[in-house]
Amino acid sequence: MYEKWLNDPSIDSATKAELQSIANDPKEIEDRFYKDLDFGTGGMRGIMGAGTNRLNIYTVRKATQGLANYILASDAYNKPGMGVAIAHDSRRMSPEFSTETALVLNANGIKTYTFDSLRPTPLLSFAVRHLGCVAGVVITASHNPPEYNGYKVYGEDGGQVPYPKDEAIIAEVQKITDFNMVKTMPLADAKEQGLFNIVAASVDDEFVANVKTQCLNPQIIPGSDIKIVYTPLHGAGNVSVQRVLKETGFANVFVVREQEQPDGNFPTVGYPNPEDAKAFACAIALATERDADIVVATDPDCDRVGVAVKENGDYIFLTGNMTGVLLADYIVTQMKAKGNLPANGALVSTIVSTDMIRTIAKVNGLAYMEVLTGFKYIGEKIKEFEEAGSHTYIFGFEESYGYLAGTYARDKDAVAATLLICEAAAYYRTQGLTLHGALQKLYEKYGTYCECVESITLKGLEGVANIRKIMSHLRTNPPKELDGATVTQARDYQSGVVKNLTTGETTKTGLPASEVLYYTTADNCWSCVRPSGTEPKIKIYFGATGKDAAEKITRLSRDMLAIVDGIL
Repeated sequence: MYEKWLNDPSIDSATKAELQSIANDPKEIEDRFYKDLDFGTGGMRGIMGAGTNRLNIYTVRKATQGLANYILASDAYNKPGMGVAIAHDSRRMSPEFSTETALVLNANGIKTYTFDSLRPTPLLSFAVRHLGCVAGVVITASHNPPEYNGYKVYGEDGGQVPYPKDEAIIAEVQKITDFNMVKTMPLADAKEQGLFNIVAASVDDEFVANVKTQCLNPQIIPGSDIKIVYTPLHGAGNVSVQRVLKETGFANVFVVREQEQPDGNFPTVGYPNPEDAKAFACAIALATERDADIVVATDPDCDRVGVAVKENGDYIFLTGNMTGVLLADYIVTQMKAKGNLPANGALVSTIVSTDMIRTIAKVNGLAYMEVLTGFKYIGEKIKEFEEAGSHTYIFGFEESYGYLAGTYARDKDAVAATLLICEAAAYYRTQGLTLHGALQKLYEKYGTYCECVESITLKGLEGVANIRKIMSHLRTNPPKELDGATVTQARDYQSGVVKNLTTGETTKTGLPASEVLYYTTADNCWSCVRPSGTEPKIKIYFGATGKDAAEKITRLSRDMLAIVDGIL
């Protein structure tokens, strides 16, 4: 395949020069060509560069031709003027990949609506619905390192494409076996024919208006003296987040200037992940200088948000679970106090998120729905609720720092989450509490919960084999004990079977098939193992409850990591 690319007349000279530069590096050639870059259930993500296992204009075009073929055969593509909305973040090549995506769709007769510059991912989700599009695409690799980029596909409801539509798109992409099967056209021709369109600024206005309606106590914001430090980590959140905070009345917002402008090299962080405390270094320095109350960081495509809170002179980082339960309880209790909490209200979260959300739902008389990892499953629940009229969606989150209040979008939204975090901080200030203090009150009310996640990086062909080895071994040899407690239940989401390890009784998970293993112990602790869908990692999650939950977590992770190490 390496030689085929070098000799293919449709491959440009710069790409061929890049390939010639690795002619004497067989291992690098193997890594670039041993497979096609996976187009999975959410799209694809990978290192940028030349080769079939890299993200480049050719793999982007191939994916888009498959998407175009799916759209043209879809029953949803049934109105004149329907098209595809396309957005991108600040990463290198994101604007170019966005344009290439549009031109392949245009060459297939499908209109596109692209933004004039980078935008947050949740704004794309909103735009798909607002513009009545048949699909959406975001060019982003979320919080991955700078060498990555990606391609995410959204359905007509503004959510990431769910099963079985995702598999139908994957099948169409896999049918594209030669670049000659891909259509494209010149940009000038696409514009002249009315196929290539720029999204109107009014869509931004409508998105911001919808975000602002998520405020529960807007009257307390203008008079609040709370100090906020915000960093977009060189990403797409800067304009939208600053605008929303300003328009709702927050007067003391300080932006980290060296991270304010978009830059796909992420020069001040390297790994632009708000889950990583190291990404907050510049923001904490500014917060210390300004004596800020809270620090907020959004990731490059602004769908995830991390928070640090000042407590007794130090800045304490909140996990995604902590922020999730703080927001859930704030929303629920404020709606209840105002008398507008729906009787059929529902909270939604994922199997690897804190069990505390289940307790919050129960105590407040709400339904709780658990879904697989991935926010698309939360978006799917919103659609299900609306179509069945069964529940009213109130709030959903996943432990990986993604949150959504409201149904204007169908993906996690760090713009709205930032607003709600700042509003909650302002509200609790009136109660004499910080966000950290408010969290301690929640532990008193609902019980103490603690969670953590460990990631093991396993790169390349050998890494893929080792990940499979770990999952295969654990599937057939579940751990018998963790932290001295008997493992009483094993859930295999791939087979859909839940097994009681004490009685041997089996039931169904009730969720779609997914390569995930989950273990529960006799003392209500749990551990979950799953390969990452976006990085060469296997991730292991842990949860515990009780006053000694933090100590339990340490021992749980020690035991499970020892088991995995033994497998390798």
